Amino acid sequence: HVQLVESGGGSVQDGGSLRLSCTASSSTHNKRLLAWFRQVPGKEREGVAAIDEVGATTYADSVKGRFTISRDNTKNTLYLQMTSLKPEDTAMYYCAADRSTTCSGGYCYWGQGTQVTVS
Repeated sequence: HVQLVESGGGSVQDGGSLRLSCTASSSTHNKRLLAWFRQVPGKEREGVAAIDEVGATTYADSVKGRFTISRDNTKNTLYLQMTSLKPEDTAMYYCAADRSTTCSGGYCYWGQGTQVTVS
């Protein structure tokens, strides 16, 4: 079992930056795809960015050019660097690991979330 703990959320002004971190309790180097999601109350969870075992990345159109996902397997940590933040980026951000069609939400492991508020 893998535990994921997010950190780095907070309140920033429009145009500001934040870096989210997600630390896993065990090695993530062999986890199939790591990802960041976000959710606003009353809305569906939205995929933000994902990175695979070889470092290939994908992004939601709404964050392309502003957000960067990365991973450091030596630290069992996933990152999301967010720049040029907009009020519409306000959400609870979750990290997820080990993509699988057999797991709830498409990923087997989820963090508890970290709030990002842009005003």
